[in-house]
Amino acid sequence: MRLLVLSLTAFFLALPGVAHAANFTKTDGAVTMDDGVAITYTLYEPTTPKPAAGFPAIMMFHGLGGTRQDMNALAENSFANEGYAVLTFDARGHGTSGGLFSLDGPREIADFKALFAWLTARPEIDGKDVGAWGISLGGGAVWRSIVDGIPFAAGEVVETWTDLISALAPQGLAKTGLIFGFLQAVPTDRTSPDVLAIKGPALESDLNSDVTSFALQRSSRQALSTVKTPMFLFQGRRDYAFDIDQAWQGYKLLQGPKRLYIGDFGHPPSTFPGPDISVVLGEGGDWFARFLKDEPNGIDKGKPVQLAPSPWKEAGAVSYPSLPPTKRLAITLPGSNTIAASGSVVRAVKTPKGLIETFGSPTVTATLSSRTAFPHLVAVLSARLPDGSDYVLGEGGVPLKLSKTPKPVTIRLAFWADTLPAGSKVRLTLAATSTAESPGNLVYFSSVPDGSTLTVGKIVLTVPLLAKPISG
Repeated sequence: MRLLVLSLTAFFLALPGVAHAANFTKTDGAVTMDDGVAITYTLYEPTTPKPAAGFPAIMMFHGLGGTRQDMNALAENSFANEGYAVLTFDARGHGTSGGLFSLDGPREIADFKALFAWLTARPEIDGKDVGAWGISLGGGAVWRSIVDGIPFAAGEVVETWTDLISALAPQGLAKTGLIFGFLQAVPTDRTSPDVLAIKGPALESDLNSDVTSFALQRSSRQALSTVKTPMFLFQGRRDYAFDIDQAWQGYKLLQGPKRLYIGDFGHPPSTFPGPDISVVLGEGGDWFARFLKDEPNGIDKGKPVQLAPSPWKEAGAVSYPSLPPTKRLAITLPGSNTIAASGSVVRAVKTPKGLIETFGSPTVTATLSSRTAFPHLVAVLSARLPDGSDYVLGEGGVPLKLSKTPKPVTIRLAFWADTLPAGSKVRLTLAATSTAESPGNLVYFSSVPDGSTLTVGKIVLTVPLLAKPISG
């Protein structure tokens, strides 16, 4: 996740004309929390005359392992030059702030409330028109802050979660590689004991009451049906960490003005910023202008769900009243294979000729049996593109309880939007780990015990396709 924010900073530094004259002042400082911890900040304020009610403001929340410098790079090329006061800050346990990181837990929420109160108490700030912008960990913080009562006038969240368990342990099997990587993003000596306590169980897919309680306290979906705050959700087409469903399930529950943009960016295997960063910032700026400055710019009118093509092209996005219509492609893969703990089943998938554009969660229903044990199974749908490169179309996994009697088991893959050019060779890999598809695919890396065996019979693969492709 740290690589994402580094690329964001590098992106803006590389832009031509970045060194133009600024329309803001910039002040660094610290606010002391009620437990004595200092949270360091940067405050941008416009150099233009103050409106009668004060300047509208935006609080910006960085990603895991990041700092306010990452948000400063974005602010100085967007909101800080658009008439807003902008507050960026190093979250607890990050950058030059003190304290211990606890992953958007109650202690961080108390920090955010204190920073909001500090900002809105300033006489030059319009306390009724403060927005929130957050990416990844910061997006989760924005959601949770709103649920816990911070009265933001509008919000924007980018590539984040609404339900942490379903994001990182869908169907009960942990994305061990991602969880391990996330937990390494903040040094152990800056991490709170409650985070360290759930590390072992989370990596073992032991979703006990402590783990589920921890995740629920840092999720927002269970309370979003009460949220009327105008919200703009930006989610990536392909994202190992937080798929489209994380945004969609939250979007459906919101009761106020809302908009969803599905773009060509995200955590790996995508990148942030993506080629459509100008759209993300432009439409995000319009959203804040509409709800923080009361500018009738039309961003809240028309069809609210927008899907960008991949590869991205200017003015290529298509808008829908809800998720775009799809059709389902069902493919039967016959045969039988028995594998050991380190083995894999690979079956070629015959797809229609021409360009293919998926949208949704593919499912893999396999007939399975075991005379020993095979405690979990991972499915990876991938392709070899005409240029020889490999491309993951989605993956998922489930815990197993099998006997010698065959039974069908369904694995739901990630909700992605993929574009495959004509001539791509598609394959399905079933194994204990995602590394069986590729050594570099570390999303699911927990092995099964030596001596485990699994028999895989008929497989039915169902793939949702856009009824009308928009890419290519």
